[in-house]
Amino acid sequence: MTPKELRADTPALHEDVYLNFGAHGPSPRYVVEAANEFLQSHEYETSTQNDPYNVAFDAYDRARERVADFVGATPDEIALTESTTAGINAIANAIDWQSGDTVVRTDLEHPAGTLPWQRLEQHGVDVRVVETEDGRIDFDDFAEAVEDARLACFSAVTWTHGTRLPVADLVDIAHEAGTFALVDAVQVPGQLPMEVDEWGADAVAAAGHKWLLGLWGGGFLYVDDDVANSLMPSTVGYRSVETPTADPYEFAVGARRFEVGSSNPAPHVALMEAIDAIDEIGVDRITARIRTLAGQLVDGIPDGQLYSPDPPESGLVTIDVNDPESTVERLATEGFVVRSLPKPNAIRVSVHAVNTAGEVDRLLDALEAEWDRCRNGDISYTTNVRNSQLWVSGGLEDGRFIMSE
Repeated sequence: MTPKELRADTPALHEDVYLNFGAHGPSPRYVVEAANEFLQSHEYETSTQNDPYNVAFDAYDRARERVADFVGATPDEIALTESTTAGINAIANAIDWQSGDTVVRTDLEHPAGTLPWQRLEQHGVDVRVVETEDGRIDFDDFAEAVEDARLACFSAVTWTHGTRLPVADLVDIAHEAGTFALVDAVQVPGQLPMEVDEWGADAVAAAGHKWLLGLWGGGFLYVDDDVANSLMPSTVGYRSVETPTADPYEFAVGARRFEVGSSNPAPHVALMEAIDAIDEIGVDRITARIRTLAGQLVDGIPDGQLYSPDPPESGLVTIDVNDPESTVERLATEGFVVRSLPKPNAIRVSVHAVNTAGEVDRLLDALEAEWDRCRNGDISYTTNVRNSQLWVSGGLEDGRFIMSE
């Protein structure tokens, strides 16, 4: 399969120029069909021909095996979840927190990696935030932060800048301090290689509804074999224990202890189909094409307007514009799907291998209106220091820059 063929199989990519894969990846027809076929079979035929629980459990098992193979783990190290948020919460809720314990996170985290820790703050847990610059973490700052921490949570690829963080190095720093390392990897599978055994993290949460082009609800959680059995989930059900009828019960060995009850297998059936499609193209091939297209986009952005690295490190490219919300709305009327970010206050373009060079050129043409605003003096930037430059509010008047009040 080629990226062009994958695009042809994805109806949502046939109209607008879709550039928002970092939020949601529209699914190919056969991914949706796999879910529908499973549902129809399970609901229309299974109850009369087979035990529906056996059919569902077989689907769970196959999904764990497929995900494990894709990310470099063993099936016992994979739990099927609803989302990345669910995976992070599963870990957060499986630790016996004590008042005064410390969690470390960065200022680059998505709400999935901030809200669970905010909740713990209400119970006496301290949350320490590592400040970053241009989407980068200083190793010394991180080492100082995790020195007495119980857990550190950080992203593999930042949703704010598209930077690739040195996961294995950060994990090593955390482990040297005796700190649990939890990675939010949702921006990785489908656009970059993902080998969790090389990262060495204690747990990695991700999902398939972005770059993998799977369905919502198809999340997964990796938990290292040596770590899983020390974690005690706060929810329990017949899928999370060895023998559901035993009293007292024993949690299942490995990551399966984080699964609970009768969740719908269809999103994970679809996830297997989506992984097959990505694998058929080849992750390395996808990564290379994303790098080329994102590089083309970055090359067309004027100096001072780019928050992401140059050259780009992922398909996530964050661009400074005067009014992100209105820019997103204007681009939508012109047939481009991108999103705005709260921090930095910018727009984010997510370029996938299924995009084309022509689409990137058309987006750059559409963004010319933003650069024209700057050239014509319609400038309204808040004061901040970025890339060793000072940006201030103001505009051009008779060829001179006049600062606003």
